[in-house]
Amino acid sequence: MTGAGADAFRVVVVGGGVAAVEAGLALRDLAGERIGLTVVAPEPDFVYRPMTVREPFAYAAAQRYPLAAIVDDLGATLVVDRFGWVDAPAQVAHTETGRAVPYDALVLASGAHAHARYEHALTLDDRRLDDQLHGLIQDIEGGYVHSLAFVMPAHKAWPLPLYELALMTAQRAHDASATLQITVMTPEESALAIFGREVSSAVSELLSEAGITVLTGAAVEVPAAGAVVVNPGDLRLTFDRVVALPELVGPAIRGLPAGDDGFIAIDQYCRVRGVDAIYAAGDATDFVVKFGGIAAEQADVVAASIAGLAGADVKPEPFEPEIRGILLTGARPRYLTARLTGGEGFASQISATASWSPPAKIAAKYLAPYLDRLGQVEMPAPGAA
Repeated sequence: MTGAGADAFRVVVVGGGVAAVEAGLALRDLAGERIGLTVVAPEPDFVYRPMTVREPFAYAAAQRYPLAAIVDDLGATLVVDRFGWVDAPAQVAHTETGRAVPYDALVLASGAHAHARYEHALTLDDRRLDDQLHGLIQDIEGGYVHSLAFVMPAHKAWPLPLYELALMTAQRAHDASATLQITVMTPEESALAIFGREVSSAVSELLSEAGITVLTGAAVEVPAAGAVVVNPGDLRLTFDRVVALPELVGPAIRGLPAGDDGFIAIDQYCRVRGVDAIYAAGDATDFVVKFGGIAAEQADVVAASIAGLAGADVKPEPFEPEIRGILLTGARPRYLTARLTGGEGFASQISATASWSPPAKIAAKYLAPYLDRLGQVEMPAPGAA
């Protein structure tokens, strides 16, 4: 694709994940050569992270895509550098190495920061799940681990991977004829409550059938290795191993108004509050749900707004979130959908077949078909994890 001219509307996208790539694809489709696009990313690859949960169970590593090739398809410029700060009045983005990148519109899709909440638990890192959990799975198969806790902290974590790992671990223990008691502890009112009552009820049944105990409304502490305290009730439990999701905090970008816990405050059009010409999408924002499909939806809203500014005949629409997710179980996957309002799901559905196409783990308007055309993303299949 030929790049835009020197007088094009300058758009800078910060990030190398789902929201960033979706924004780039959407912008090029909606605005065409009206924009000159620059992508500032901290790493040279885009990693399809939702599939990393399968890696400890002897599946292939999650697919990696060179960002240079994606950016080339977009007729854009790639800057591999960490974003540093923004001079909003001057409309200049600065990298950590001192590079200044001027913009007419800036898209912040830099993601959130993951931190360990518990000193004495194994905190999951989706960049190296196989390294973290491969030994645990081997110990379960060998009969050395008989009790396992999966813990979700109260502070902004996306729960789906926790349930996937619990279900896949239970299936692996069953296949190995290993005795294993799994307990999931979550501050949610019910399992995957974000998806609404129908999905939550069905997932709770799946967990029960797998012999997994779920403690909901739980505020958890891990004061020592293997020791767990659950409140309310001061319930004290002991496990062979404790695995926890990380808690998420925002990027706290210098040059922007401070948001709660460092997250970027946005309005219904994903514009950053208190500044001009800056938008945000994905886990960096203050929207409560941290999920790839939601990040892509926000990126589409951003792209439509910027395309309109660049002169394209596009009417921006407000962000109206809908979750489409796949729950990997170790056997037949389940396809989950829910509309969201006030951070809670309604009109939720769960099915053994996808209601979207292609049936990718991240249901994104532009990213999913783009990766499908590349033919390199393995889609979850019936009977597979």
